[in-house]
Amino acid sequence: MPLTDVKIRQAKADVKPLKLTDANGLYLEVKPNGSKLWRYRFRLGEKENLFAIGEYPTMTLADARKERDAARELVRQGINPAHERRKQRLENLAAGQLTFKATAEEWLEKKARRATAKHIRELRRMFEMYVYPHMGALPLGAIKPQLVLTVIRKIEAAGSPSIAIKARTYISNVFAFAIVEQRCEFDPASPLRAVTIEKPPIEHARPLSREELKAIFRAAAIYKNRRTAIAMKLLLMLFPRTIELVRAENHEISLKASEWRVPPEKIKSRRLHIVPLPRQAKTLIEELHSLYNAKGYLLPVLHSNAKRPHMSRATINAALEYMLPNSPLPITGHDFRATASTQLHEMGWPTEVVEMQLSHLDKDKTRATYNHAKYLPQRREMMQQWADWLDAVEAEALAENQETRVA
Repeated sequence: MPLTDVKIRQAKADVKPLKLTDANGLYLEVKPNGSKLWRYRFRLGEKENLFAIGEYPTMTLADARKERDAARELVRQGINPAHERRKQRLENLAAGQLTFKATAEEWLEKKARRATAKHIRELRRMFEMYVYPHMGALPLGAIKPQLVLTVIRKIEAAGSPSIAIKARTYISNVFAFAIVEQRCEFDPASPLRAVTIEKPPIEHARPLSREELKAIFRAAAIYKNRRTAIAMKLLLMLFPRTIELVRAENHEISLKASEWRVPPEKIKSRRLHIVPLPRQAKTLIEELHSLYNAKGYLLPVLHSNAKRPHMSRATINAALEYMLPNSPLPITGHDFRATASTQLHEMGWPTEVVEMQLSHLDKDKTRATYNHAKYLPQRREMMQQWADWLDAVEAEALAENQETRVA
């Protein structure tokens, strides 16, 4: 007699398991511990086999019968349902391993062979921050254009349209790689090339006026964080890119030789760059050494839970914004390079000397590799003159500040 739900619920086993037969090979095995397991007995060839279907009540009587019928159909085709299920599980596991994140990481590993370590770090950080949380765990075939569009729009709405454009490009690159590797057949980011993402207008660096420089010096003199104030003055005096300064390590700096040698992998021009150190810069560096010793990074972060071991390049801009809340125009650390360039040209320094110290890219790559010491004597003189000029501006600012207090 076929089983009923009432009979199944009431079934109990004593010392030995109890078998309740339904029909067409399906039966319920009731264990002494109370568990109730669905089984399907079938014969394939000359051998009798047992197929475990599921557990009651997770799998109801009706569901068990459906599973039994599906298994019977496989048996009629000469297929062992247990083997078929094992095969399906392996296929599902393989498909699960072909997630977007796993594929993207493999793509990054291959790209790292011809790209810089910095570029790979930036790409991985972009994926981890903006892409993986939404689609990293999904199989490639489950990702549709609508999901990619949602990810891109979220990035754009967060105020990062440039990153949104890059995300769309690199998501597409990952899928192109997957298609070549025959892991999927469609790039869901491809149809989104027509999607418009509004980029904000580019804000170019601008030269600061003498009054703006004096305002910076007055604020730096009383700023609460001495390390940041020193970093700000070094950035103005040496005018490197902000990222180059915050990543500077003490072994790159020789106070005896009065120079800072920025290695190629840390600079945009990808060549060794020599920064002559004027007296004032050496004094500031010595102060940093007295605060943090002369090992490791010049501008270290000492918190154990810090994201990076050195100061963030955003720190100086944040400090400028805090120090000068009433500035008519925003001031950033990148403006220091434009300021130095403008003033040095006004002082009469040749363009080629100024450009060399700014470490601007040389169109001749072969020449650029070997010209790190070009104009070095002139550059040493220029850097000292620039530091002296800044000293005069700072002295003027502090004197005016003192006069204001007396008045």
